[in-house]
Amino acid sequence: MEQATDVIAATRTALNEASALAVQYSFSILGAIILLIGGWLMARFVSRWAYEGMSRVRAIDETLVRFFTNVLRYALLILVFVTVLAQFGVQTASIIAALGAAGLAIGLALQGTLQNIAAGIMLLILRPFRVGEYIETSSVAGTVREIGLFATEFKTGDGLYRLAPNSILWNTPITNYSREPTRQNELKISLAYEDDADVAMERLLGFAKADPRVLKTPAPAVFIDSMSGATIGLTLRYWAKTGDWWGVSRDMIKRAKLAIDQAGHLIAPSGAEAQPGPAAADAEMTADEPKMRERKSR
Repeated sequence: MEQATDVIAATRTALNEASALAVQYSFSILGAIILLIGGWLMARFVSRWAYEGMSRVRAIDETLVRFFTNVLRYALLILVFVTVLAQFGVQTASIIAALGAAGLAIGLALQGTLQNIAAGIMLLILRPFRVGEYIETSSVAGTVREIGLFATEFKTGDGLYRLAPNSILWNTPITNYSREPTRQNELKISLAYEDDADVAMERLLGFAKADPRVLKTPAPAVFIDSMSGATIGLTLRYWAKTGDWWGVSRDMIKRAKLAIDQAGHLIAPSGAEAQPGPAAADAEMTADEPKMRERKSR
């Protein structure tokens, strides 16, 4: 009987202690649930508010807006989680120290990846190039298809897909052929000394002014830029809209060849000094074609 009495007493004591603990921690559990729900709602509201606010700023890219919004949201959720642990008496200082150490280890392991992210953020903020623009660097050239946080996608002039890490693009000079609305071009012509340079200059300037794609301001100009032992060098300089630049450059070479043939000059155009771009190879082939024909005729 005494043993049964002791068991009953111990059971009652355990139940009383469990009830006391349940009452004690029920408020903590309820508070933790309220904190989790409230923190989740707050993080969602603040992130949405930040997204809408940053979306109104044209200078901030959509990719960058989403990145900062997600960083803000997860930072708030982590803060809520640490606060919930504090409700149960957990030492949050040790948790924060552990998270810091883990972040440092991850940062060292992903150093190259984080460098690409930092470079991607800078590219999206400063915008040296945008989607649809043609750029050239020391390592890649092509039309920008997508700018991501880790890498940038390109389509080359011959239709190839290229992916370049953002750190490479950030640490090298970039030439953007699509950013400015207008571009200058020069067409160089070589004449023999017995040819009439004034007639050639008049013809070059005439068909340049007749082309509606050639801008009136700055006006096209023709001048003698060099003299060698056998030839005189003429240069036709003109400006065109960036979208018309390649077409105008090809047509100018063709018209210069026809004008020289009609005037009976001896030496054909030496070619346009075309800058690299989506159709640079075609421009070079077009510029070299008159020389090849002249050599065959001779």
